[in-house]
Amino acid sequence: MFMEAKVLEKKKTRKTEIRSNNLCRYFLKHKYLYFMLLPAIVYYIIFHYVPMYGAIIAFKNFNVSKGILGSDWIGLANFKQLFQMDKFYQVIWNTLTISLKRLIVGFPTPIIMALLLNEVKRTTFKKTIQTAIYLPHFISWVILGGMLVNLLSLDNGLVNGIITAFGGSPIGFLTDDKYFVKTLVVSMVWKEFGWNTIIYMAALLGIDPQLYEAAIVDGASRWKQTIHITIPCIMSTIVVVFILRLGGLMEAGFEQIFVLYHPGVYKVADIIDTYVYRTGLAEGKFAMASAVGLFKSLINFILLVLANKMSRMAGEEGVF
Repeated sequence: MFMEAKVLEKKKTRKTEIRSNNLCRYFLKHKYLYFMLLPAIVYYIIFHYVPMYGAIIAFKNFNVSKGILGSDWIGLANFKQLFQMDKFYQVIWNTLTISLKRLIVGFPTPIIMALLLNEVKRTTFKKTIQTAIYLPHFISWVILGGMLVNLLSLDNGLVNGIITAFGGSPIGFLTDDKYFVKTLVVSMVWKEFGWNTIIYMAALLGIDPQLYEAAIVDGASRWKQTIHITIPCIMSTIVVVFILRLGGLMEAGFEQIFVLYHPGVYKVADIIDTYVYRTGLAEGKFAMASAVGLFKSLINFILLVLANKMSRMAGEEGVF
């Protein structure tokens, strides 16, 4: 028994050495690729992982003069106080409402656009449309916010000017609770759907043309080709994008809302990020704001894991 155990131990050691040598050879073979990856790794370590220690503020009675490490531990007291606030539940509801509406409207839009552009045969026309739809992605929300205010203003906005010219009543797109969230969703989709279309256009380029040729021989129409070839071939890309979108469900678009909202629409537009900003910076409640942010990150992480699990159960690869 002792000899058998010794032999097994030697085999395990030998396997470990072989794996180690193979790993070293692999890194040496692809060393230049890893050198190229190094700046991105350093960036994420410095700006994403190192600041994570600041999350411990959520468990402390934070005092600026004492610093993060010098402040007193209070455990889950900040979270208990958080869940007792009626305002917090309103903020979560607003965040989920805006995010779900953005997901329902914004997720299929780039897929549909990519499928439509895939049917365009004129290269010049296709490139012109692509450029036109993804240019808004590069415009900041500060500029777009000013444009939307000028276009949708209740008094002298261009859109309301057209409505009143046809005998209608002005609509408070940015001042009325009924229209503000819809305005947020539509403007966000308009800004980002062109950029997201590029992802699906790239996936469409990877489809084997012989599949379409075989379908044409079998007499399949363009619609049937789309249903039975195009969509199944890009389904893995659709699933990955959906998982990532679902993992960021608690991100409702801070920059956009911060630029456009005002106290008159706090009831429907105040989301977790804006609440953290006002509570943490404006009111100086850094520990409470950190607790809110940590709670949001935890929910996003749970949603990401669940979405990935469901995709694997459905037969797709998932993200991890």
